[in-house]
Amino acid sequence: MLPSRRRFLLALGLTALALFLYTSHTQWRPAPGSLRRPGAHPSYMTFEPKVVDDPEYFWRRLPTRYPVKSMRPLPTQRPRALPRVQATFGKETAQDRETRLRRQAAVKEAFERCWTSYKKYASPADELTPVSGGSRNTFGGWGATLVDSLDTLWIMGLHEEFREAVDAASKIDFTSSSLSEINVFETTIRYLGGFLAAYDLSGDQRLLRKAREVGDMLYVAFDTPNRMPITRWDFQNAMRGGDQVAPEWALVAEVGSLCMEFTRLSLITGDPKWFDATERIREVFEAQQGTTKLPGMWPISINPRDKRFDYDTTFGLGAMADSVFEYLPKMTALVGGLIPSYEGMYTRAMDAAMEHTLFRPMTPDGADILLAGTVHVREDKDGGRHHIPELEHQGQHLVCFAGGLFALGGRLTQNRAHLDAARKLTDGCVWAYKNMPLGIMPETFTTAACASKNSECSWDETAWRRGVLERAGETGAPLSRADEIASERRLPRGFTSIPDARYILRPEAVESVFVLYRATGRADLPDAAWAMFEAVQGHTRTGLANSALADVTLTSDTKSDSMESFWLGETLKYFYLVFSEPGLVSLDEYVFNTEAHPFRRLVR
Repeated sequence: MLPSRRRFLLALGLTALALFLYTSHTQWRPAPGSLRRPGAHPSYMTFEPKVVDDPEYFWRRLPTRYPVKSMRPLPTQRPRALPRVQATFGKETAQDRETRLRRQAAVKEAFERCWTSYKKYASPADELTPVSGGSRNTFGGWGATLVDSLDTLWIMGLHEEFREAVDAASKIDFTSSSLSEINVFETTIRYLGGFLAAYDLSGDQRLLRKAREVGDMLYVAFDTPNRMPITRWDFQNAMRGGDQVAPEWALVAEVGSLCMEFTRLSLITGDPKWFDATERIREVFEAQQGTTKLPGMWPISINPRDKRFDYDTTFGLGAMADSVFEYLPKMTALVGGLIPSYEGMYTRAMDAAMEHTLFRPMTPDGADILLAGTVHVREDKDGGRHHIPELEHQGQHLVCFAGGLFALGGRLTQNRAHLDAARKLTDGCVWAYKNMPLGIMPETFTTAACASKNSECSWDETAWRRGVLERAGETGAPLSRADEIASERRLPRGFTSIPDARYILRPEAVESVFVLYRATGRADLPDAAWAMFEAVQGHTRTGLANSALADVTLTSDTKSDSMESFWLGETLKYFYLVFSEPGLVSLDEYVFNTEAHPFRRLVR
């Protein structure tokens, strides 16, 4: 017999080999990367096998109260040959190249400045307070800005900074938190998504270890009687072995927008448990899609405990629902079309959205643009047997992602109507930026609407004034009062109200500019992005970084000392990519999650 020490070392070595092979396994090889050469792994990219008493194994050691009886298997067929997403770009002129690189350098400089300040004044906290030079924890205290920025560092070629950031991220302890309640959705898109994308780009195995660690933690939130997740999760209760049950009320985006991250983790590791978890959610969403009060779309809130989606009467592509629709075509791209249900769900959802949520705002210049509003469904007086959708003509900065949604979906499904909607929705957000005093779009606003979104619409001063009075609650006032209200509330012509005048460094407008540019090659879009960047950089820059604004209708300084992690993880990344060569993070090789983290697609 082998001496005990030799038996231990042999067992440890075999365990290390098994873990290495397990974590390196992928069902299908990813698309050829534009950022990482196969086998080009620097010496610091090492994989240290876990041992039994490793604290990172904690979440796996918890007993399961409601085990899965039949695991949904990962798709194993050869991926479909999906239509190309990116347009064919011609050779750029020397002048165009000089302009592009100058703009790209300006974005990179803005990022490096913010990153340096975050490291100096805030790390390892979640966020930097960019005016006062302090920090705050809003997403578990696990370094949200650090993890959200990993792939941006790699994409911008800041590889030494990336190595140092991975060193720091490797030390994050996901068994303790500064918060008593964890938002499972935010943790998934920021932390799990951030680690997965940085791994897909760089190949650093330490990032895969952290992704698995976060994935193991999040998987415990699904340990409920019906395997639906707890979206606002008391993970301390879970650590103590407490019972768990899915909530009776949850935001639809927080339940339905976990599939990209969970599926990618399963594809990389070969472990189907995460895929199984979100496949169960997809099956429920597909079954409920035709039962809601606006068939085809899911409402803002749902009941995961009873799997009922027919209570809420508010619908839209905007806040609290956005990413559940965003992930439909993105899942098709991610898995190479191997789950056809996503394409069908996308088509049904967008048919309903185009019919009920899109509208053409009435503008002084007659702009051919669209915005996506909010639908409130009311029941008729005849026993409530008929549902009547009523559209609120509201614009949201967050819903500006919809241009990119329709662009990606339109290319994948070869739907010209969706590509046309993508153009008009993106142009609508560009219009909203251009027509505000600072050149920056507010969080929310309302406009007067044209009678039809499909026909010419001339400016009607009287109709606009009536809209201003209605929004101000002064419907019976003389029309001249509308001019006073517009002046008092700093309303540009065309806008009837601005309920939320903040700008919180959001990415959605430039996100759609980026996706539409890559999908169509439209030459004016980089100029639109540059105008956005100059306005945002000019008005949000602080002595340390960039700050959210309290009111974009004021020309005075309204910085609110807040810089969410998505400024570095999303907004500046999209600006940078607009001014990069089209092959950098190609949309035919990668697909972005809702936090702008690019995952490698399964391709032939």
